[in-house]
Amino acid sequence: MSSLSRRQVRLRREYLYRRSLEGAEKETYEKKRRVAEALAAGKPIPTELRDEEAELRRLDALDPTRGVGAPNSVDDEFARSLRGERLAKVCVSTSRDPSSRLKQFAKELKHLLPNSTRINRGNTRVSDLVDATRRGEFTDLVMVHETRGQPDGLVCCHLPLGPTTYFTLENCVLRHDVDTPPKYSSDVAPHLIFHDFDADAKPLARRLKTVLTCLFPVPKADGQRAVTFYNAMDRISFRHHSWTEAGRDVDLAELGPRFEMRPYMIRLGTLDQPDADVEWVLRPYMNSAKKIL
Repeated sequence: MSSLSRRQVRLRREYLYRRSLEGAEKETYEKKRRVAEALAAGKPIPTELRDEEAELRRLDALDPTRGVGAPNSVDDEFARSLRGERLAKVCVSTSRDPSSRLKQFAKELKHLLPNSTRINRGNTRVSDLVDATRRGEFTDLVMVHETRGQPDGLVCCHLPLGPTTYFTLENCVLRHDVDTPPKYSSDVAPHLIFHDFDADAKPLARRLKTVLTCLFPVPKADGQRAVTFYNAMDRISFRHHSWTEAGRDVDLAELGPRFEMRPYMIRLGTLDQPDADVEWVLRPYMNSAKKIL
């Protein structure tokens, strides 16, 4: 096993250990919360917590993060990117034997994502592709798939440890198929607009917002390009615009491409780890909730 592989195994083991600690901390936090709520309301301590009441109250009094909320490192993989310590560097590729339309779609994604590189897949195996992107110090691997020449799948794999997020694509319209095709597209980092992703009752939407945010570098204040992710009806509508200002008038132009995204799975590992734990999966015939996002 090479030194790089050993390093990845060690990093992955350390990350899984941190997640196991997070589970224990969340359980303790929940117990402390239930005891505090019972005391504040003047109600009896829950029966299953009476033996631990004194220890839980002591831990609660000594906790320096008291009142902050439950510990949450679910986005620990993205911590460096969110803090701006790691610049987004994306690799864009396709499934094997892509059609001309899928190649064009991959090219448009390459121009859409600043500081990205498009790689021809050829006969490269997924494991070799992931290893190559790790060695190239890419932050994410984006892979697109098709059915009969129509792009219908997108996979975002965060490197080096994951997670990997799977989307289906619908109503995909390429840049030159929009109503008024633009003459060119700037490579400046776009401003990101997220609609209905931050509600407390939508942890999956907040998770997806983190995944999508880390594909883009931090934009400059004077940039005139915007990317919109609009969450509605269990679909994420993607739009790409630029604008120009003339006095008080603003001229908005669609750059393309545009499509609808629907997530169906999040794995905690990378794309070359089919046995990695599944964080979330869409079960349309079993979910009782009306909406997933």
